[in-house]
Amino acid sequence: MPFTDAMTNSVRYQIEHITKYRYDLPVRDCAMSLALKPVEDRGQHVARFRVETEPAGSLFQVTDCFGNTRHLLHLHREHLFLDIKARSAVDTVSSESPPERCEDGAWDVIRGWRDSFHHWDFLDHSGLARPSSSLERFVRRNRMAPEGDPLAALTRLCGLLFDCFEYVPGSTSISSTIEHILDTGRGVCQDYAHVMIAIARTWGIPSRYVSGYLHDATARGAAGGVTTTHAWVECLLPGLGWTGFDPTNSTLVDERHVRVAVGRDYQDVSPTRGVLRGGGEIRIDVEVSMQPVPGDQTDPADRIQEEPHQ
Repeated sequence: MPFTDAMTNSVRYQIEHITKYRYDLPVRDCAMSLALKPVEDRGQHVARFRVETEPAGSLFQVTDCFGNTRHLLHLHREHLFLDIKARSAVDTVSSESPPERCEDGAWDVIRGWRDSFHHWDFLDHSGLARPSSSLERFVRRNRMAPEGDPLAALTRLCGLLFDCFEYVPGSTSISSTIEHILDTGRGVCQDYAHVMIAIARTWGIPSRYVSGYLHDATARGAAGGVTTTHAWVECLLPGLGWTGFDPTNSTLVDERHVRVAVGRDYQDVSPTRGVLRGGGEIRIDVEVSMQPVPGDQTDPADRIQEEPHQ
């Protein structure tokens, strides 16, 4: 079981995320954007973080338009492989009791948001989470409607998506639209999140895609308590703020989830993306480990706080 503080429900995780690129032909130049550093805000504290590459390149830390921390990697030397290793120690805190409902008049507040540009990024439809005739038929067939309190309506939607779809690793790709899971009933966490976001936005609720990690041996996608990267949804609710829903596992987000980045959909938060010259055929392998640690018993190497290279 994770180390938990009985008073605050806090958990510390040690996370290692390794991405391995292998090329058939030499790469001469490489420029990449890395979204690997966990978020530092409400309910989550990054105790330590370090990112390094082999071969070594220059790394610059920046903040993107959604507030995510990114590292820009530039590698101007010939190479046949690239390993990117990110190591984190993250404390997560969950409230002892989940929220029960939104403030009174919540739907009126939500309707007022439609006339403001403040939440436009997460109200407007995006490339991988947009309405379609398939989505309309799916919503009607399963009687998904924004009834009752907004929190209750979203919780019900989260559970319905869990019941409607089958979690099948490898059934979709990172570029799959929601039509694939709607037509086949099969998908992965990314697809569950995109469908929920698309529906919630049609209800007028600002909704965003969250990338991160989940530690739960019983969860879909988990293996022996360790999962690969995970995705879920956050919806903005009056009186509650950004509230997390995990439709892949039919649960509210809690201390088992570690948040890395937010965006309109997967395209905004992919852990690694970039351009290169050369390379030929590219093979990519990703290894993720996420282990709870008691107190401050972490690897001494993790005690080196990451600093961007100039």
